[in-house]
Amino acid sequence: MCGLSKEKTTRVTVEADKLRSEIRDKSVKVLDIRKEEDYKQGHIPDAINLPLANLLADDSPEKVLQYVQSFGIGDETRVVVYDDTFGALASRIAWTLEYIGHEDVSLLDITYGAWKKLGLEVNSQTPTLVKTNHSLKLQPQILATSDYLVPAKERGAILVDNRERLNYLEQHIPGAINMPYRMLASGQNILRPKEDLRRMIQNRNILPDSEIITYCGSVGTLSGLGYYALKSLGMQNVKLYVRSFKEWKSLEKPIEQQKDANYWDLSAE
Repeated sequence: MCGLSKEKTTRVTVEADKLRSEIRDKSVKVLDIRKEEDYKQGHIPDAINLPLANLLADDSPEKVLQYVQSFGIGDETRVVVYDDTFGALASRIAWTLEYIGHEDVSLLDITYGAWKKLGLEVNSQTPTLVKTNHSLKLQPQILATSDYLVPAKERGAILVDNRERLNYLEQHIPGAINMPYRMLASGQNILRPKEDLRRMIQNRNILPDSEIITYCGSVGTLSGLGYYALKSLGMQNVKLYVRSFKEWKSLEKPIEQQKDANYWDLSAE
């Protein structure tokens, strides 16, 4: 199966002004990943609410496809996703859309809180939706499973743990390197400038053509942000271990821990 095009997968984030223009032109579907009660209090105009908890209750491709079609999202529809949680929840939804084969999906480069703070338009109206068709074209090349990790690591794949530094030091998948999610943001933007991210991966000896697998604690939110941070640099061979460390431990797979970590070990720079 063909992979997603480089041009579309590297358009990771969209600026607020660009999204405002697309909303005015009605050339985009906007997904709000916050809780329903927060959405009802106000949201970006025309945004559709898809709380992450709803998706996680059943994130099978068939169920996700039902959501997408009910929202009026077709194969060629432009989609932008946002949250109020530094982009992590939105990243998990965006990756899921990408996995079922939707190519044109981006993250808003700021949170809803930052959008409001800038004085940009919000309302509490629920948009009228017209169901449409969307094909199902799974993209297995962006998904990693527990069975995939060990042979991939033997082939030279790099495992990136996006949890907090202390969680990583306490226990992690053998051989994984740490890139804490808090280091990925800058100011009000969910991702740092590309030159900062590029320096971060260079400091970890990650080559641009490396196969990289990101993971976090449980459901692939923090590591979803890590996934898109790497994709923003044009790195193509990136996978998300969706079930992450929680599943790895439950399967009683090997783990590493750093005993007697010194205070400076808490720095991931």
